Amino acid sequence: MKRIFIFSLLLITQLMAGYSFAQKGTLRGAIYEEATGEPLFGVSVLVKELGIGAVTDFDGKFEIQADPGTYTLQISYISYSTVELTAVEIKGSEVTVLNDILMAEEASELETVTIAAAAIRTTENALMSVKRNAPNLMDGISASTFRQIGDGDAAGAVKRVTGVSIEGGKYVYVRGLGDRYTKTVLNGVDVPGLDPDRNTIQMDIFPTNVIDNIIVSKSFSADLPADFTGGVVDIATKDFPEERTMKLGVSGGINPSMHFNSNYIKYDGGKNDWLGFDDGSRAIPTGGRTDIPSYGDVVGNPNNAAGAEYQSILGSFNKTLAGYRTNSLMDLGVSFSLGDQLAREKVTWGYNFALTYKNDTEFYQDAEFNLYAKPRESTDRELEPLERQMGDYGVNNVMLGGMAGIAMKTDASKFRLTYLHLQNGESKAGEFDFVNTNLGANFEAKQYNIEYSERSLRSILLGGSHFLGGNQWEIDWKIAPTLSTMDDPDIRFTRFRLPNNTISTEVGLPTRIWRELEEMNLVNKVDLTRRITAFQSEGKLRFGGSYVMKDRDFNIQTFQFATGNTDLSAGDPNAILNPENLFSEDNRNGVRYNPDFIPINPNEYQSDLTNVAGYVSTELNPIDRLKAIAGVRVEKYTQFYTGTNQGATIVFDNEKVLDDLDFFPTLNLVYGLKENQNLRLSATRTIARPSFKELSYAEILDPITGRTFIGGLFPETTNGGTEVLWDGNLTATRINNFDLRWESFQERAQMVSVSAFYKSFDKPIEIVQFLSDPGSFQPRNVGRGTVMGLELELRKSLAFLAPALENFMWNTNLTVTESQIKMSESEFRSRSLTAREGETVSDTRDMAGQAPYIINTGLSYLNYLTGFEAGVFYNVQGPTLNFVGFGNRTDTYTVPFHSLNLNINKSFGADERIQANLGVENLLNDKREVVFSSYEAQDQIFTRLAPGTRVKFGFTFSF
Repeated sequence: MKRIFIFSLLLITQLMAGYSFAQKGTLRGAIYEEATGEPLFGVSVLVKELGIGAVTDFDGKFEIQADPGTYTLQISYISYSTVELTAVEIKGSEVTVLNDILMAEEASELETVTIAAAAIRTTENALMSVKRNAPNLMDGISASTFRQIGDGDAAGAVKRVTGVSIEGGKYVYVRGLGDRYTKTVLNGVDVPGLDPDRNTIQMDIFPTNVIDNIIVSKSFSADLPADFTGGVVDIATKDFPEERTMKLGVSGGINPSMHFNSNYIKYDGGKNDWLGFDDGSRAIPTGGRTDIPSYGDVVGNPNNAAGAEYQSILGSFNKTLAGYRTNSLMDLGVSFSLGDQLAREKVTWGYNFALTYKNDTEFYQDAEFNLYAKPRESTDRELEPLERQMGDYGVNNVMLGGMAGIAMKTDASKFRLTYLHLQNGESKAGEFDFVNTNLGANFEAKQYNIEYSERSLRSILLGGSHFLGGNQWEIDWKIAPTLSTMDDPDIRFTRFRLPNNTISTEVGLPTRIWRELEEMNLVNKVDLTRRITAFQSEGKLRFGGSYVMKDRDFNIQTFQFATGNTDLSAGDPNAILNPENLFSEDNRNGVRYNPDFIPINPNEYQSDLTNVAGYVSTELNPIDRLKAIAGVRVEKYTQFYTGTNQGATIVFDNEKVLDDLDFFPTLNLVYGLKENQNLRLSATRTIARPSFKELSYAEILDPITGRTFIGGLFPETTNGGTEVLWDGNLTATRINNFDLRWESFQERAQMVSVSAFYKSFDKPIEIVQFLSDPGSFQPRNVGRGTVMGLELELRKSLAFLAPALENFMWNTNLTVTESQIKMSESEFRSRSLTAREGETVSDTRDMAGQAPYIINTGLSYLNYLTGFEAGVFYNVQGPTLNFVGFGNRTDTYTVPFHSLNLNINKSFGADERIQANLGVENLLNDKREVVFSSYEAQDQIFTRLAPGTRVKFGFTFSF
């Protein structure tokens, strides 16, 4: 009780101290060096009329308490031109924020730069300075731009960055390279997303009002993790909000083709589905046991103990195997965020809290998932169907996210603690018409699917920064444990053969699947920076290290249900498990279950890895205008696997499947052609490693599409085992990267840049079609590859056309690439043997996942005085090799999706506290398609989905 009393007394004292300034106003700002974009420490900020002031801290920030009024600020620093800000208005009990104040080294004595405070608005200037002077090639977007482009989350905002595209509305691709070659980090720390098998975290879970900036590093430096090639996307959240913010947002979306549609398909799941949690109603009846009785154990004696247990388990399976048609609802979302900083005599506190809830509904009508192949005769060019599937399916996706952070800053240190919790639940229900013409089995069927997936992520970040010796030393450290879970409870698949509504092994028996994944991650890292003097100029020496540990447990348990002599001619999937149809003493040939995971389960595995890294780098100016950053990183990566193959002929018990020691040199040169122009050159080495899932024996089915992922440890042979198509030895990919860039920075955050890049890949990993099992795909090393390309970025005000157009800004970035893979001997042979008559087969092809071009362009309008913002944005990605063909399985390519979106924002009320936004997505009503492509043959649909045109709207109120 005594401790509680003392704590309460201290808290009340702090609050009373805060209220003592209630009648005064607060002025906060941040000051950066114009030449480098780095914060300036120790800058004097004086209110001339009052004779009071403050000194900036190591973040370049300052705070002054003053009576309400209009003042002039004098900002001075040794060897820098003094800056005077006029007409600075301070309001009682409010916070006035001055961002991005830039100071330049003085060109002459007693030089003073006078600026009206109205001109200091939240702009991209500081970020542009950082980009101009960054040691590596980078792009980015700051919080100041989020409102202008009208995007409410990081996924919508980051795709405006040069060379960046968003896949599925969630995941980042850089320079057209897929997930394998792009990495996402949160506050500089590797954090897994809701899908731990991806290298990038879902971007749509971060509301923009808690983000300080998003930086995309396109070239490697030694302090970054080495497992990327396209880019590292770093989401930096705010730790010390400039002012007290409390925002409540409501959003929604209507898609005429998906919402308020009476044909929508759903099923009744758990009572907590609306929160993204399963309530336990989908739990496996066996509790996950592996010692349960099978049909063969009890058919002779249904009444013994094992028979009673078998019948009890059989009767406990949920009897719903198909959804029903009903009305669909629109998308809805609610968000709340709170943040502030509290300045005390010796310490400043900052806090952030954000809560996001989204409930989105999708309905795809006439969705297609097909398999095509080359005909046996080489004279036949047109592809022939193996499987065709068309139908409707509905998706309800619930995302519940919360983030809380607290930070503390003293004169020489800063600490932060951030907690992130994401909860996602997604239910699906579908009905499809299925046609099979593969392997001589010709039939038509009706297919029913039900799925639910629950994913969660809990992550803690504890970090600190310390400045020693008058800022000569900077020490940064971070510790980040994360727990990820992914459960797919009771996936249900049923197929009736038409016209008699029969069920057999040829058509596929009713199937129930339970999947469980749990992964624990721990990241520890420390970075040290020492300011040095070399070549008569300032430089930096950086060194540090990291330790990453990951541990995964994965398990799939599958049941199939033979229907015996049960009469199911009515074709009702929900009647299959009726009590009168189930196995019993009186119905021994009734419906029964067969556990596929007994006695051998290749889909149960445990994997873990460790990655110990260290680095050293220097940043020097050896000659005038030239900045050289050179370094090397070393990583010791070890991965272990416990599991078995299908026949248990290979059993791994904590087997070391990857054991690499790699050195990653890096060189970045920056030459200042002019004060606002740079020429950059970089040469680096990076790596791409297989994931836990890829380096396993797992076989993971997607029941809706009918496609199966096969782990890379499985070998594949043909011709009676005499010819090896894949040896099962999946290894990491080593990449050499070379970049050249010219960039010019202009006033009002305008810029233009031109880049060229070249990359070489040793043993790139691609997803290849499994020859012996149609519809199955496997990760494999495929030989050697190269990618070369050009990038253009332009950010230009239209004032050059006419002064009246100064509020219009044209943003364009264009990436054009050419990729090439030198095929492995087995792939080249398979393509040659199945070549069409007249076709010449080259031993090279496109690289999978590499888009030949990306276009992002947009025209925006911003008027600060009226609070009106609008923009129209266009994005397209060129046809991209998706799955690599093998034998008579031909390549699949994504079809360019032309995305044209409109965003409109308007602020209302006193201090623009109310903001409304309206947007239209996919104005062109384009479809998302992946096609089979073959020599002189008409493209055939692999996947086709119609996302429709979505109208989104939102209202945000600031308290």
